[in-house]
Amino acid sequence: MKPRFNPPHGAPNKQARENRHVQTVETSVPSLDEDDVLAIVAQQAVPFVLILDCVQDPHNLGAILRTADAAGVHVVVAPKDKAVGITETVRRVSVGAADHVPFAQVTNLARTMEKLKAAGLWLVGTSDRATSKSIYELDLKGPLALVLGAEEKGMRRLTEENCDFLARIPMAGKVECLNVSVATGVCLFEAVRQRRVASE
Repeated sequence: MKPRFNPPHGAPNKQARENRHVQTVETSVPSLDEDDVLAIVAQQAVPFVLILDCVQDPHNLGAILRTADAAGVHVVVAPKDKAVGITETVRRVSVGAADHVPFAQVTNLARTMEKLKAAGLWLVGTSDRATSKSIYELDLKGPLALVLGAEEKGMRRLTEENCDFLARIPMAGKVECLNVSVATGVCLFEAVRQRRVASE
């Protein structure tokens, strides 16, 4: 894919074993904003961004952040509305990744996507409605933002329209789609594989 033209994120996660007899109130940790996202992207020679459209399950977000950390994602972006933020459940499920992967919640996701495109990134969304190419057929080596949708409805219409390409994950069984955290892992590590092959 042709080019188009971090500050520390919390302390190491040291968690005690969960006390099941004490009920705690879930509170969200403040996240980064759109300006932070663009600043992080500007620092990278080949930016690698993950965009989540309205993922609401904290277990899914925690698993996604753990995978994003392993894949070397520079920043994860989500909308402020209709999406989960960094809660204690997210931190626990992420096994510390939530303290290391920059996570931003933006007011207008479509606008942020446009700014990322203007900064030189190609936006690749996954959709069950994508009939043309699988994720394995796309070039994921350049400046890239992978876009994944919510647990049930997938990406919203405007989010989908702001993607440069739509791709599908080939499914051989009877089930129509994967859990969003599993789909994220498939897509992120296909991008990692392509990037490593290109650098050899």
